[in-house]
Amino acid sequence: MEPRIEILDETRLVGKRSRMSLMVNTTARLWKEFMPQRSQIGNVVDATLYSVEVYEDMDFFREFDPFREFEKWASVPVSSFAAIPADLEALVIPEGVYAVFRYRGKESEVSQLYHYIYGSWIPKSRYSLDHRPHFARMGPAYKGEGPDSEEELWIPVMEKQIS
Repeated sequence: MEPRIEILDETRLVGKRSRMSLMVNTTARLWKEFMPQRSQIGNVVDATLYSVEVYEDMDFFREFDPFREFEKWASVPVSSFAAIPADLEALVIPEGVYAVFRYRGKESEVSQLYHYIYGSWIPKSRYSLDHRPHFARMGPAYKGEGPDSEEELWIPVMEKQIS
């Protein structure tokens, strides 16, 4: 499966965040807490949901540890940060190059695609991971555990340095 390569413009998001690990994954709780507050956010660009992972450093991928924590966001895109509800926060995804993988299937089975991306596609491609947020974009075709659910996985990349 080949991704499309896109340059993402700076993207402003408003949402809720939580620290978690792959072994202590509280994503479902994060989204459950965020969704009732979503309607209070002003300046929303569209109905797309962003599930964002922010890693402190690139060691997360070099020295895999399923208990290592990262920051997870449940969020929506906004045109400005002028109207952020008290319990929510702003996040800016900087401009950059992304490999975009389309996924169709049950949410619980998406890990197979992630294994392919990090274990096969990136090592064999002309790209390496870049240190920017990773995210999934979930639009109207996203149906969670539905077998025909669709989402996009956005992986930050940069051209490999030839030494």
